[in-house]
Amino acid sequence: MRYATLGNTGIEVSRMALGCWPFAGGRVWGPQDDNASIAAVHASLDAGVNFFDTAEGYSDDSNSEEVLGRALIGRRADAVIATKIGNTNLHPSVVAEHCDASLERLQTDYIDLYQIHWPNHDVPIEDTMAELLKLQDSGKIRALGVCNFAVRDLTDILECGDIVTNQLPYNLLWRALEFAIKPTCVANDVGVICYSPLQQGMLTGRYATADDVPPGLSRSRHFNKNREQAIHGEEGCEEKTFATIASVLSIAEGIGEHPAKISLAWLLTQEGVTSLLVGARNPDEVALNTPTFDYDLPSDVATALSDATDELKQILGENADFWQSPGRMR
Repeated sequence: MRYATLGNTGIEVSRMALGCWPFAGGRVWGPQDDNASIAAVHASLDAGVNFFDTAEGYSDDSNSEEVLGRALIGRRADAVIATKIGNTNLHPSVVAEHCDASLERLQTDYIDLYQIHWPNHDVPIEDTMAELLKLQDSGKIRALGVCNFAVRDLTDILECGDIVTNQLPYNLLWRALEFAIKPTCVANDVGVICYSPLQQGMLTGRYATADDVPPGLSRSRHFNKNREQAIHGEEGCEEKTFATIASVLSIAEGIGEHPAKISLAWLLTQEGVTSLLVGARNPDEVALNTPTFDYDLPSDVATALSDATDELKQILGENADFWQSPGRMR
């Protein structure tokens, strides 16, 4: 396992981060056994993964923070915990309350990386940041990050204090942040944490057609507005998306590698990327993904993957919001 540092904090994180949203189960992920989730955390630690990402809002059938907290009993010192405060909870009067609630669920007295889950344009960011910096000064938070912040919001919050990461959707099928967001992150030493690095399984070759993708996952802007749970109102680009997937699968077959492996490895070659959030629901899924993080993708293959996915990138454009149009990022 390889590691990177969060900004200037000295906090070292594995380049694979275990994404713990699936622990919640619910309508997006389906039934999930807490014991399998806990076993996935233990398998990750044993494989050298020390970075775990959750959120107060991941709470459907189970509460992801609670499950992660139970999994880390006796192993907290081996883990870097990233969690998130919801955008509806950014009023300065309630920030500390929500941080304390996360600490209780996680069974810890500090959070390594506390992230704003989405911007809230009704609450002045300087007021929210003032409270977050107090929590950092108190030792309850080691470092601050954001999620889903585009150029304007990122620029505004950086004027208030240090932000070390920006968590964004990024993968071969979703390259919107390359237009302006990622260059801004790189210029300000803000590491990019990539969520949905396999486009929720689509880059594994699991789904042969758009109709094979389940409702909770076919609500992104790749799909038609009439798909169940879709809220974006766009026509989508299903045919081009699956033609692009076919190109990725062909490249993988040509070099004798799994498409998921080369898709993740491509992300690791991109400037500014700190870590990839990889969801795993059991130890077997952890074992499937960890070998990628010791693999060096040949430069010519990286170029071929970029070229094969560029047309889809241009079609989807600069809106980095997976699910909504107009996007919630500014």
